[in-house]
Amino acid sequence: MRSKKALRNMTSSLLLQFVSMICGLILPRLLIRSFGSAVNGMTASISQFLGYIVLFEAGVGGVVRAALYKPLAENDTGRISSILRASDRFFRRVALIFAGYSAAVAVVYPFIVRDEGFDYLFTASLVLIIAASTFFQYYFGLSCQVLLQADQKRYVTSDLQIVTIVLNTVLCIVLIRLGASIRMVKLATALVYTLRPLLLRRIVRRQYAPDPHAVPDETAIAQRWDGFGHHTAYFLHTNTDVFVLTVFSAFSRAVQIADVSVYAVYYSIVSGVEKIVSAFSSGIEAAFGNMLARGEDETLQRNFRVYEFFSFTLVTTLFTCAGVLLQPFLLVYTRGVTDAQYLRPVFGILLTAAEAVYCIRIPYNNVTLAAGHYRQTRNGAFLEAGINIALSVALVIPLGLSGVALATLIAMSVRTVQYALYLSRHILHRPFRLFAGRCAVNLCACALGVLTCRALPMPEIGNYLRWAVYALPVFAVCGVWTLALNSLFYRSDLRGLLVVFRHSIQKRSRRDSQ
Repeated sequence: MRSKKALRNMTSSLLLQFVSMICGLILPRLLIRSFGSAVNGMTASISQFLGYIVLFEAGVGGVVRAALYKPLAENDTGRISSILRASDRFFRRVALIFAGYSAAVAVVYPFIVRDEGFDYLFTASLVLIIAASTFFQYYFGLSCQVLLQADQKRYVTSDLQIVTIVLNTVLCIVLIRLGASIRMVKLATALVYTLRPLLLRRIVRRQYAPDPHAVPDETAIAQRWDGFGHHTAYFLHTNTDVFVLTVFSAFSRAVQIADVSVYAVYYSIVSGVEKIVSAFSSGIEAAFGNMLARGEDETLQRNFRVYEFFSFTLVTTLFTCAGVLLQPFLLVYTRGVTDAQYLRPVFGILLTAAEAVYCIRIPYNNVTLAAGHYRQTRNGAFLEAGINIALSVALVIPLGLSGVALATLIAMSVRTVQYALYLSRHILHRPFRLFAGRCAVNLCACALGVLTCRALPMPEIGNYLRWAVYALPVFAVCGVWTLALNSLFYRSDLRGLLVVFRHSIQKRSRRDSQ
């Protein structure tokens, strides 16, 4: 059952990330061409400023998931209802805080971008419009989303996201073609994304019938301040760079608001690759949480090695390809855009490397948090946050975009090593050199892939089709080198992965024949 749910979660998440990546490339280009890089940079900046509300969430989502694994495994409806009530109350308080915070941002933010020539009321109203969908997500849907994820039903939330993303993209394209303003486009987005939390709430009520009068179990969120450190680290991973670029654009000529647009375009592409990797891990945390709750140590060890092998192979292949193909893609993607310099090779490499390191730590993060070890690993999260902020501020003026990307890369690397060390010593009880060895093998695979791709003839890439034709041999080369080296050094893990795939196919065949 765990394998079946994990496979279904993975499939839905992969489709979600594919849809998100395609739509995430379509809309920014339309916004840049229709409203300019400054407006696109401002909307990205506003979204990041509003995203700071996740700090108030204090990591409760992950803490609640960890608390739900045992009652879900035991089918304890009463405790599930109590935990859900506690998380519901907490997230609604966060939603109300967010409403006040959004109003404050609407008052202050227009002064930050005043030198760009934007009208005060225009900017303030845009802030409130963008904030609307986040408010409804916290007030109605977040606790329901956490419950479904803990029950290995992430596919439900993924399917709803796919529908809303496609609907939003189509609606925005139509409005832009009709000449609608940026505020009208963002208002349509807010209305579409408001549907998702309302539908999630309805689904949870029908499938779980939680007791609305259950006594809230506040002990379920007792580790929220320990989870706060982890949440802060994730928040800074996705927000620090844009925040620093926005603030320094207000008083330094070394950074402009258009640089935020450049960053947003690069990040939308690289994070799309990261989301594909994350999709393969969708539901894995819940599966490992179930193993830990049942005390299946041997099964945990065996499955983690297979998961680790697969994750390293996937990350190395995809991000090596991304490093090679990013600049040729942007050459086509930004053709005709002249109000900002989008071809930044060094920045692209650093940002790609930072996201790759972040993806490498996903297996270690998943198992550590599935075990509920928030308190034990929170100091590493705060260390990562401190490094990211300090280095970003120090490097943004001398190095610009490359400076904030380098700061993120260093912070990601420190945190990834800390996760691998903790998991090796305290949960899996195995030598740390296993992690170091995998890193060395895959760095070699990456280097060999890049060197081989450089030897390939570079065609003239004038459109997406030619880029895709060039991407095929690049993907093949990187994939062959990565799989060959990993299979050479970790043959037993490869056999374990093949066994998992074979069992999944056999189960699907038996189900289809019935």
